[in-house]
Amino acid sequence: MIRFVDIFPSPKAIIGVVHLPPLPGFDGHPGIPALVAHALADLDVLAGEAVDGVLVENEYDRPHQVTASPEAIAAMTEITRSVVSARRNIVAGCEILLNDPRASLQVAAASGARFIRSDYFVDRMSRPGYGEFHIDPEGLIRHRNRIAAGVLILADIQVKYASMLEPRPLAESARLASLCGADAVVVTGSATGDAPRLDHLQEAATGVAASGNHIPVLIGSGLTAANARKLLDACDGAIVGTALMRNGKVDAHATAALMSEVRKLRAS
Repeated sequence: MIRFVDIFPSPKAIIGVVHLPPLPGFDGHPGIPALVAHALADLDVLAGEAVDGVLVENEYDRPHQVTASPEAIAAMTEITRSVVSARRNIVAGCEILLNDPRASLQVAAASGARFIRSDYFVDRMSRPGYGEFHIDPEGLIRHRNRIAAGVLILADIQVKYASMLEPRPLAESARLASLCGADAVVVTGSATGDAPRLDHLQEAATGVAASGNHIPVLIGSGLTAANARKLLDACDGAIVGTALMRNGKVDAHATAALMSEVRKLRAS
């Protein structure tokens, strides 16, 4: 069984996000060559600052779709394969938004990506404009084992922007996610760019421990150079998107500032 630590051996692993311009079928789509060039340029910045992983997302497909179109899957596969093939000593993953983890697994299987993120995994949740999301962690794990064995699932719990339909403590969501086969649990703040509360990270860690498994707790939003030491002390790593971006692209100065703090923490 491949574990998170097997592909992210560094403590306090940092996964940077590549926010792609619109995919085919969405307004403003610039063409596949431009999308590949965008992803590789962001990858070069992240790898240059020794970020541990890169998550390729279709952030600017607006409005988001709940399930991916064939065109989106094909485009994400080509782009992610280009990132994987670039071999910059960085682990590549993918996520098709708004939430289509089966499609994300399909992309990972075809491209060689090592992990996916799923915004919804064990929690019954609803979001304005989208309604209730389909939740089937057991089915998703079976699907992963059939088509993409070895691909990790980083699972959000009680994710931002959505409302719980069956309220329960955050620790219980973390425990259930771990028991249902998540390879890491992801804790977010209330919106993009908002950091999670310190006590929520601690609650998630308590829930994972109660499962009897040993999987990491990751920050899913709001990590910055300014709060890195405080927040990373309470968890195992982070997925970082908007804090590293300037004008729609990953910024070298912002990435260097964050990784400087991460290196200090790793050395302490």
